[in-house]
Amino acid sequence: MSGHPLRSALLLLVALGTVGAGGYAVQQSLYAGREPLDLTPGAVLDEAPPPATAPAAPASTVPLIDAAWVSATAARAGIPEPAVLAYARATVRIDADCGLGWTTLAGIGWVESQHGAIGGRRLRADGTSSRKILGPALDGDGGFAAIPATAESTQWHGDPDWDHAVGPLQFIPSTWDDWASDGDGDGRTDPNDIDDAAYAAARYLCHDDADLTTGTGWASGVFSYNHAQAYVDSVYAAATSYASRTS
Repeated sequence: MSGHPLRSALLLLVALGTVGAGGYAVQQSLYAGREPLDLTPGAVLDEAPPPATAPAAPASTVPLIDAAWVSATAARAGIPEPAVLAYARATVRIDADCGLGWTTLAGIGWVESQHGAIGGRRLRADGTSSRKILGPALDGDGGFAAIPATAESTQWHGDPDWDHAVGPLQFIPSTWDDWASDGDGDGRTDPNDIDDAAYAAARYLCHDDADLTTGTGWASGVFSYNHAQAYVDSVYAAATSYASRTS
């Protein structure tokens, strides 16, 4: 195994044929996270994870999520409060017919970056991590896709030559260009902000009248985010665990 865990994770998913909205998934077998999730691969998705909704009140742009619910849910789930708030806001804002529960976004957030807290990072109240989360250079080496950086994408990761996946939900800059979202109403769209990234991921998963209420529809949506069955299995296990803990 490589001495660089993020690079090892990306190599694994490249071998599995990763493409899609997320740049790579942090495979839980490579990390000793805080959460005792059952990530047995090969789950048979006869149905979607249990639906999970957050209590919210309408607002001009950003839903108002009940603060007591956020605090209690974060404690039961073992997820930082800013992440729970981000996932809840995002799922309340998108089309309810999609059937996206906040626990699915939480499953993705756990697999991609442990909710922005991977590697000893801390998820701050403003939705950003104490240190930026960047995937390895997408330079064509070692089986990686070769994605040259642009002047615009370099602003996100600092590499003038090659792109990197960015932020807690690991958006490739070109994908972020298509789905950039302002999840917290601060007037900015930043993939390093879990509020914005969660809303962008929710919009991506629910586009084209997607239906995530069935096992097939849910698996198809998550697979489109990252084209690897192991990724779908891990997100399913995490989402189901969160739903169980908070029901």
